[in-house]
Amino acid sequence: MSNLQDYKNIWVFIETECGKAKNVGYELINVAKPLAQQKGCPLVAVVIGKDIEGVAKDAICYGADSAIIVDGPEFEYYSTDAFAKALVTLIEKYKPETLMIGATNNGRDLGPRVSCRIKTGLTADCTAIDIDEETGNIAWTRPTFGGNLMATIMCPDHRPQMGTVRPGVFKKGAYDESRTGEIVKEEITVAPEEIRTKLVERVNEIAEAINLEEAEIIVSGGRGVGSADGFKQLEELAEVLGATVGCSRAVVDAGWMPHAHQVGQSGKTVAPKLYFAIGISGAIQHVAGISGSDTIVAINKDADAPIFDVADYGIVGNLNEVVPALTAAFKAQKA
Repeated sequence: MSNLQDYKNIWVFIETECGKAKNVGYELINVAKPLAQQKGCPLVAVVIGKDIEGVAKDAICYGADSAIIVDGPEFEYYSTDAFAKALVTLIEKYKPETLMIGATNNGRDLGPRVSCRIKTGLTADCTAIDIDEETGNIAWTRPTFGGNLMATIMCPDHRPQMGTVRPGVFKKGAYDESRTGEIVKEEITVAPEEIRTKLVERVNEIAEAINLEEAEIIVSGGRGVGSADGFKQLEELAEVLGATVGCSRAVVDAGWMPHAHQVGQSGKTVAPKLYFAIGISGAIQHVAGISGSDTIVAINKDADAPIFDVADYGIVGNLNEVVPALTAAFKAQKA
């Protein structure tokens, strides 16, 4: 293994699809920037995809000091083989000290594959990142034991230190058009026979259609909604507001909504401008998943429900009366 001192710089992997970046990459730049400043090292955005130079420029405007891009037709859509080969090649050449990847479906696939190939550790599904003052190692924090405890994990003996980080945990920083930085183009090609999977057809899956992490307004329901049919009135409110429908774990466990809608530590971590918690008691795992919301509105018939402790606005009442009244009021306002 190379000397640990050979590894420098913090990298953020910017996931793209068809030349468009996923927000989580820019969110990670915002959390990585102060860490890079603390370590006195550059922050580098790494972009693999097709027609992605604009993404690299945006990454610099969001706070990266420079960018490395791998651009080619074989990277238009994600494949484990192509992306793992490209990222491992870059790591072996440049030796970054730290690499952050968004914990998207693709990121959760790519991270472990890369970490195994380069024989380093990986902390998955992180919700907080810091620097350990004593050792200077990155301290990755993630939920454990079903979200009941938080574990902080370090990788002292191997480099790079790698972690996948949940989308929506951090917010994007300010976009500064005046920022400039070097964009290095690396020529890495992957032959078709090296890619063992083939994209036959692309279907707009339910998980993509929901996209809770990037929603600005979320209307979320809990066990108090009562049934799968009860969610129809939440869907009507969401339609009027142009919102996305979410739910608590209890709702998924009951089979009322698919897991793709689940918000919380064992679901999606979200940070919308407006979050409606309807019939949700406010278990700590759910609250942890919505703590980044700008404004939380809680509707619950139990005045002592814990959700009111974190809500900016609370309505104590029967949701079957309150939700239709809200929907009608918002409709009237639009008319």
